Amino acid sequence: MRIGVAGIGAVGADVARSLDRGDVPGCGLSGIAARTIEKAAALNETLRQPVPVLDFAALAEASDCVIEALPPALFGDLAAPVLRAGKHLIVLSASQLLGRDDLISLADESGGHILVASGAMLGLDALNAANIGQIDTVKIVTRKPIDGLVKAQFVARSGIDLTALQEPMQVIAGSVTEVAREFPANVNVAAAISLAGLGPDKTSMEVWADPSLTRNTHSVEVTSDSSDFTMSIQNRPSAENPATGIITAQSVIALLRRFHSTLQVGT
Repeated sequence: MRIGVAGIGAVGADVARSLDRGDVPGCGLSGIAARTIEKAAALNETLRQPVPVLDFAALAEASDCVIEALPPALFGDLAAPVLRAGKHLIVLSASQLLGRDDLISLADESGGHILVASGAMLGLDALNAANIGQIDTVKIVTRKPIDGLVKAQFVARSGIDLTALQEPMQVIAGSVTEVAREFPANVNVAAAISLAGLGPDKTSMEVWADPSLTRNTHSVEVTSDSSDFTMSIQNRPSAENPATGIITAQSVIALLRRFHSTLQVGT
């Protein structure tokens, strides 16, 4: 299976190197898309077998499956050609799927598939199962260290100074839809939770800056007719980007392995 990687930041580069090492049976790296030739060349120097650097349309044609690990503003530029070509699109910027019924329709028409990686969250299988019945409430609380939020555009635009923060502070609260408008790069976990459950308008969210933390933390509370459950995870940040957890890249690799796995555990 030919796997393309679009975006070679902390997540994309880790996945590309894993594919290059042969960590995913039945899958190989077909190409990469990067914002600069220099960044692509630097990644290729670390690979055993350098791969072509392609634009989004060419990457879609050269691949059976494309992994999206891009800045939110570039999401649509990749998603449309991949889905139009009837390929698999593995999404990490789940917030960019909110309100994009056109992409789901495009995949429907072309035979493409959109797969949202678990990313930095756990328990999506339980939420999917609960959604077969009736889910009453879903709430997600995200707490991040200062480094993970200080450069966010909403923080700068709102004049919030996090550099001298001494205690936890709620930065924003509302529905996932509302928070996603202001934090498109920081609500991918919440977007995935909402897509698996009640939807973004009915899933509530809080984002906190916490100077005592060194890891991103996410907690989700769910009530439903089948079960009530709470999920919590603390993610170790990647060395390259403190706003991204190490487990995010690992979730993509785990998803790719499922394509050719004889035994699959979990919904």
